[in-house]
Order: sequence, then C-alpha cells, then structure tokens
Amino acid sequence: MSYLGEDIKKLGFGLMRLPMNGEEIDIEQTKKMVDTFMSKGFTYFDTAYVYIGGKSEVALKEAVVDRYPRESFQCATKLPIWDLKGPEEMETIFQTSLDRAGLSYYDFYLLHAMDKTKVQKADELKAWDFMKQLKTQGRAKHIGFSFHDSAEVLDEILSAHPEMEFVQLQINYADWEDENVQSRKCYETARKHNVPVIIMEPVKGGSLATMPPQIQELFKAAEPEMSVPSWAVRYCASLEGVITVLSGMSNEAQLDDNVSYMEHFQPLTGEERETVGKAVEILRTLPTIPCTKCKYCVDGCPQKINIPEIFAAKNQYTLYNNIDGAKRSYENAVKEGGKASDCIQCGACEAHCPQHIEIIEMLKKAAADFE
Repeated sequence: MSYLGEDIKKLGFGLMRLPMNGEEIDIEQTKKMVDTFMSKGFTYFDTAYVYIGGKSEVALKEAVVDRYPRESFQCATKLPIWDLKGPEEMETIFQTSLDRAGLSYYDFYLLHAMDKTKVQKADELKAWDFMKQLKTQGRAKHIGFSFHDSAEVLDEILSAHPEMEFVQLQINYADWEDENVQSRKCYETARKHNVPVIIMEPVKGGSLATMPPQIQELFKAAEPEMSVPSWAVRYCASLEGVITVLSGMSNEAQLDDNVSYMEHFQPLTGEERETVGKAVEILRTLPTIPCTKCKYCVDGCPQKINIPEIFAAKNQYTLYNNIDGAKRSYENAVKEGGKASDCIQCGACEAHCPQHIEIIEMLKKAAADFE
C-alpha cells in the first residue's frame, strides 16, 4: 500500500546544525552541501521557526529556495506553541516562516516538540484547527507534528486527531528499547494508526557517529568500507512507512559520507542487524548522558549554562576515559556562559528536556569531574 512521502529519498537534510562562522551560518559551504545533496536526487529539507535563532529558515531561502525550481524539493518547518499567549500569534509565526524562506507554502508543517503538556496548550490555542485551515488554504500541503513523549500519549493524539498526516519521531538503535524515549513503541503506535514517520535523531545528536573504540572495531570488522554513522542512518531507513530520515549535517565531509551510502540505499541485512544488536549490548554497559543537543534546556537557563556541550564533555570522559581531552571540551563549553557549578537548581532546563534527563544532578557530577 502506498503512503505519503513514499517516493521521497530516505535521507533528509536537517537544517538545525549547519556549518557556522562564529554566530553566523556559513552560507557558501551550506550552498555547496545543498548542491551535492540535490545532485544525488535528495529533495527534503527540514527546519523550524526557532532553529539557529530564526537564521535556519533564512538559510533555506538563500541555499535552496532562491536557487532551485520550487517543484524540485520539499520544505518542512515547525510551529513552536510553548510560549504563545494567544491564537493570533500562530498566523504571525507561520507567515514569518514563509517570509524568511521566501515561500508561498510549506510541503510539510509541524506542531513542534509535542508532549502531554503541549497537547493541552494546542487545545487551548485551537492549534489543530489552525493546522487544518492552513491545509485547506494550500499554504501547508501536509500537516503533522514532531513528538517527544510516551507511546501512550502518541496514541491519544493520533486517536483524537486523524487529520494529522504524519509524525516526526526520535528513532535510533540506541533508543529503540529505551523506556524514556520509547522509539520502538512510538514507531509501532504510528504504524498502528497507518501514519507515516519522519525520523529525527538517527545518529542521536552525533553520539552514534563517534562511539567507543570497541564498537568502532565491531563495525569496521563487519564492513571495513562503511563509516560508523552509516550504520545508524541505514538502521532507521530500513524501517517501513518512513518518509525520510533527517540528518543534521554540519560540514561537507558529513554530507558526502551520508550521500555515499544513501544514494543507492540498501536496507540492513539480517547479519548487519545482528552486528547492530551487539553494538547496543556494548552501549548498555556504558553510563552516558542521553543528550541530543537540541538546546531547549539552554534557552530558559538564567545562568546561560551550555548544558549540551558540558554533557558532551562528560560523555567523552565516560566513553574514552581521556580526562585531558574531556577537560578541554569542558573549557570550550563554558567559555561564553556559566560553569556547571553555577547552576541555581531552578529546574527550567529539566522542564524543557525531551530526553527527561536529571540535568541538575548531572551538572553536579560534571562540576566534580572538570572544575
């Protein structure tokens, strides 16, 4: 049975982690990456109103919309409802997203980062009706939502809102059986409702691209020519009912690697699935912090602590036992903001964390390791 997005190639360009020159997007490198991506037949670009302080949607215009025929690509962006005071703000935000990107419509429009609390907010704002209205007007061709919560909450949303045509889920082999993220359960819930899936965080914010030495050796022994992140992306793309798998590519090397194995995508074989299973077994023995660097925690932090980069340093130490390298990473992380020990335990970060990390406790441990 055919489904929405079946014909879209299974690698999407996530515009959240673009190459940067200081505070500004490196638009020339971004254009080169877009050109390579499009030349290999890939067409899907994913951004959001809040990405890179709004600059991501502008980069979409400069690198894609202004340079390619509109019918040759698909664009997705997202409506953040968490800080909205009234329903009229939704139209303002949507029109801003259109204007920034130089578009008259989005192919895919999403309610951003839905969970149980945001469902209540969406109900209050009548956001579901707003989404349907956009589709009726032709300003959004397809409507859906990105999601960070339990499979039970997802089931409630999809049961209450059959007009939602797709859902964007965090899926990767590390989170497949994780009880916080519930990748498998959420995926199976979407399949039960016959709702196709866009996959985000296939490489778990870059975590599954590095990996501890024993996992790197396992993958290289199985497929010497394949990169470590290729296993993560192909794992996701091998699932049924997938519109595309989003990868946040920060430089040309990452893009070149991704398109090299996804241009003529082959699903994982049974033997390759067993190799991934062994990697997961090794990972389970390593107590890392499951941060995806979404940075939602940073926005509301009164101390301006760069929590994701501090956690990256902590994970680096856990995985590689290299205190000098991890300390250097930590020092870079706290250059322009607060130190881990500056946390005042207000809890704003934990309220926004899609991964439900005990951030306050983890910051205490980072301070003990690195300060």
